Amino acid sequence: MSLLLVGANHKTAPVEFREKIALAKEEIPELLSKMVATGPIREAMILSTCNRTEFLAEGEDIHSSLEVIREILASRTRVSTRDLDPYLYVLAGLDAVRHVFSVASSMDSMVVGEPQILGQVKEAYKISLQCRTAGPTINRLMHHAFRVSKRVRTETDIGRGAVSVAYAAVEMARHVFDTLGNKTALLVGAGEMIETAGLHLKQKGIAKTYVTNRTFWRAEALAKRLGGEALPFESLGNSLAMADMVLTCTGAPEPIITKEQVKAAMKARRNKPIFFIDIAVPRDVHPSVAELQNVFLYDLDDLQKVVDNNKAERIKELEKAGEIVAEEARKFSLWFSSLEAEPTIRELLEWAEEVRIKELRKTLKRLKGLDERELEAIDLMTKALIKKLFHRPIVKMKREGGRDGSASFIGLARELFGLDGRGSGR
Repeated sequence: MSLLLVGANHKTAPVEFREKIALAKEEIPELLSKMVATGPIREAMILSTCNRTEFLAEGEDIHSSLEVIREILASRTRVSTRDLDPYLYVLAGLDAVRHVFSVASSMDSMVVGEPQILGQVKEAYKISLQCRTAGPTINRLMHHAFRVSKRVRTETDIGRGAVSVAYAAVEMARHVFDTLGNKTALLVGAGEMIETAGLHLKQKGIAKTYVTNRTFWRAEALAKRLGGEALPFESLGNSLAMADMVLTCTGAPEPIITKEQVKAAMKARRNKPIFFIDIAVPRDVHPSVAELQNVFLYDLDDLQKVVDNNKAERIKELEKAGEIVAEEARKFSLWFSSLEAEPTIRELLEWAEEVRIKELRKTLKRLKGLDERELEAIDLMTKALIKKLFHRPIVKMKREGGRDGSASFIGLARELFGLDGRGSGR
């Protein structure tokens, strides 16, 4: 199989190297053109994310294709090809197919099961289509990869469970409340963690979001992005009464939410339950708050336990996912083998048809007085003989003729039937 994949990711290269080879979206078309313009590479696709950059190629010769990619990388990074090699992985044939399927299924991600990678793979494929560097092999490979990803998601739990603190906070809230569609959230702080949690809440359909922060304009900016409303930090105590859930992460040196404040808020709420998620270090909510009735308090340690458990569960699912990928890679290999055998099969059948017609004409010259029906029966019989005689060799060539490291069945067929002078294989 003439597929080649060359890349570096978070497992093989430090961030300093990944930064050197990372590609902006607008850079990729030019590099794709360079790849296919050089000769040995017929098809090309490039995937570049924050954690990986990978070059996928299909060509006449794997070694020549590899040199093209190495030279492109060396030119772009101004690093010698010899110094590049320790950070790169080079996968050919079936290994490349398995890797593509694993990446699309989020089995090779830093966070196993994260859904973003599939969208990034689809975008990379879209660019290769626009640049007309995706041909029959990459087209087939990508559509197969998308089906494998769907199957892995459907048949395993690799994507189940929160594996980030912010998402775990939202998932925990969903377990406490039957629905978020009629709930109000108060976000205390305006940093990245709070924003991420706020975006998750928005996606899960939270009814109302308030944001408060010591710097009011930052609270306003975040509230605008979330479609919520900013509240003055000075009125934090009163704001608690408005919230069914409070997510807080401010970086304050001491707790900013006290038992007395929450007690007053619960009175104003007529003891309606309130849910606190404190993801700050040091903690924003005083531990004694948990002593109040109908008040539920979770801190970073609680959330981290959820995250760690979910990560462990996802890792367990990798074995199931790996079996699916291996099975689907074999299916793709069979298709590719049949593709490589097709020219030889076509030539073989053309040769057999020539022999059949020649011998049929010689035979019919000796047979006199045959009517149209009898002539047709003889013609059909000889066609059926050809079909039956070549059925097993053709199936064998399709299944095994193009396997990695050898095209022995194709070569043997061409030699046995003298096809080398009639054209070459793929």
